[in-house]
Amino acid sequence: MYETTYHRASSLAEAVRLRADSDEAKYLAGGMTLIPTMKQRLAAPSELVDLRHIAELRGIAVKGRRVRIGAGTPHNEVATSAAISAVCPALCHLAALIGDPLVRHMGTLGGSIANNDPAADYPAAMLGLDATIITDRREIPAGDFFTGLFETALEDGEIVVAATFEAPARAGYSKFANPASRFAMTGVFAAQAADGTVRVAVTGAGANGVFRHAGLEAALTRNWSPDVVSDVAVETGDLLSDLHGNADYRANLVKVMAKRAVATA
Repeated sequence: MYETTYHRASSLAEAVRLRADSDEAKYLAGGMTLIPTMKQRLAAPSELVDLRHIAELRGIAVKGRRVRIGAGTPHNEVATSAAISAVCPALCHLAALIGDPLVRHMGTLGGSIANNDPAADYPAAMLGLDATIITDRREIPAGDFFTGLFETALEDGEIVVAATFEAPARAGYSKFANPASRFAMTGVFAAQAADGTVRVAVTGAGANGVFRHAGLEAALTRNWSPDVVSDVAVETGDLLSDLHGNADYRANLVKVMAKRAVATA
């Protein structure tokens, strides 16, 4: 690793001030991506501003069916939350599938969605749940937040504070995980709102990152059943091809994971 200066922020205001003092500083959440990147000498921030000890960034609140998760909340707390499980068990299931115990205890919701890895799990949940991403400056609908591979609508120095959403009537998540990294080679989050609206978000398969699948949404709106998925076409043009699987393989995985997500909802 290159030499860097570490700062432990105790409040949002202090974190913003520390970040503003240097053009090359970066925020540190769980560090599950940034630290390995620094170890590989692919990133060299002059200063790190640690957000993990800011109390206002942590915690889970459920009021009725409205859920609010602080950006600094570790995956394991979401996975084991009885309050979330009571209204949206699919999100607990998703969080329990992330990485390994170390990643789940150190990694955070805010860090995951701010990094927007194309194979990460949380972006699919945020998009599928029609969540709102709250920052220290504004509120951003999930549909506008994720803009491309490792890209989001966050402006320079902007901090994710929390994510909120209305728990759906039912939802399910299923992923085909890379056996080494546990990242999703393809993951599908399917949710049906109380008014019948269906949202289907796919991660791990898109060449441009997480995306919604209109065909699956339309079919499942007509009939919420795994059986209808078979008749939906999944085009390969915007799907990822790499050493783990080509676009045709991932197109098939989208349908298989969609079936499983609906079946477990």
